[in-house]
Amino acid sequence: MNAEVDSWMTNVYLKTVAFFSVSVVALIIFLIIFGLITKYKDWEEIKKGNVAAAMATGGKIFGISNIFRFAILNNDTLGDTLIWSSIGFGLLLVAYFVFDFLTPFFKTDEEIKKDNRAVGLITLIISVSMSYIIGASVT
Repeated sequence: MNAEVDSWMTNVYLKTVAFFSVSVVALIIFLIIFGLITKYKDWEEIKKGNVAAAMATGGKIFGISNIFRFAILNNDTLGDTLIWSSIGFGLLLVAYFVFDFLTPFFKTDEEIKKDNRAVGLITLIISVSMSYIIGASVT
């Protein structure tokens, strides 16, 4: 079975479809995990027009996708890419908790739920910037 899969992965088109498909599924799973952690419902807030929630969620999507980008570039196999992407996602979660811990004057999730766009923007920027640092460190 492994030999058959390996032969499929030599085809650049099949390899692209495989990496894309797995990345999209993992992105959805990682977003669900992020959604369980936040104290607001991301998509409900976005549906209500909460721009801060949209910025924070957009930052998460970009951050996770960027980590996948680096993992795909630095790994030959789908399995290694998934492992390193998962590690990167874990580090992105740590960055999220550290940011929340370092802002004792307000609770990030509460401010985003109130549509505090300044907090939404800084959350987006932190997710994006941390994804570059995390991405550069995944091998």
